[in-house]
Amino acid sequence: MVTTGQHALSIVSQIEDAEKQLLKHPQTDCPVVHHFGPGICIREVFMPAGTLAIGHRQKYDHLNLLLRGKVMVTNDDGEAQILSAPMIFVGKPGRKIGYVVEDMVWQNIYATDLKNSDEVESYFIEKSEDWRADYEAKFAVEQTARTADRIDYLMMLEQTGIDAETARQQVENTDDQIWVDNSVTRVSDSPIDGKGLFVTHPINAGGIICEARVGGLRTQAGRFTNHSLFPNAEMVMKPNGDIDLVALVDFEGCKGGNIGVEATIDYRQALALSGVKLKEQELSCLP
Repeated sequence: MVTTGQHALSIVSQIEDAEKQLLKHPQTDCPVVHHFGPGICIREVFMPAGTLAIGHRQKYDHLNLLLRGKVMVTNDDGEAQILSAPMIFVGKPGRKIGYVVEDMVWQNIYATDLKNSDEVESYFIEKSEDWRADYEAKFAVEQTARTADRIDYLMMLEQTGIDAETARQQVENTDDQIWVDNSVTRVSDSPIDGKGLFVTHPINAGGIICEARVGGLRTQAGRFTNHSLFPNAEMVMKPNGDIDLVALVDFEGCKGGNIGVEATIDYRQALALSGVKLKEQELSCLP
């Protein structure tokens, strides 16, 4: 005889086994946006038809909205059902595995004053050991691949005459920083250095990723966008002196359960907007 508790443990084990197998395969496009309001965060994900998706474990009861589509869902207690939009319901703690029958837009609604997507997910969601191990392995590979970016950063400091300690102090100075609500980016650990700015939703080349400077204050885009030898974005000054972070290429956004594509710039280009010149440029102007 199998008890209810044993059955639930069996379902959890099956979900974990399925996750291990799915992590071995290419991930599909699942763009994510975070909408913030007073005391609320809405995490919205789009999944195309034909997607087999496994959710991270939700820690608490929270409101769910299925805005579009149809999905066959099995909870980790073994309950199976077909959900069709539009519908609203309270989601219980635990994990779900689902097959998307029709293109789907799903929202998790969290009661919180947190404004940082990483902090929101850390508080409300628990990610599995298998997912973390896969993420850390890929992160380590990307760290090695980003060596050239770190070397070019040091070259940039030498060319501008800025020493590393001064640069670090300026970056970490919080007196000139402001946080702006931005639904398509998040600040997370970067394989380049420290924290970086990641794009979670598709943005076409030429599109604005995030405001970078507003009223003389740096936003999270101005603070956390890392340097790269081959940047995928640039800083663009507006007539009023504010600065936008603008895409140089098409951004894909999130795939599967990843955190998106890191936005990068060439600090030389960004510093030039503030009148900082390279040493070579200064020497070339001498008579």
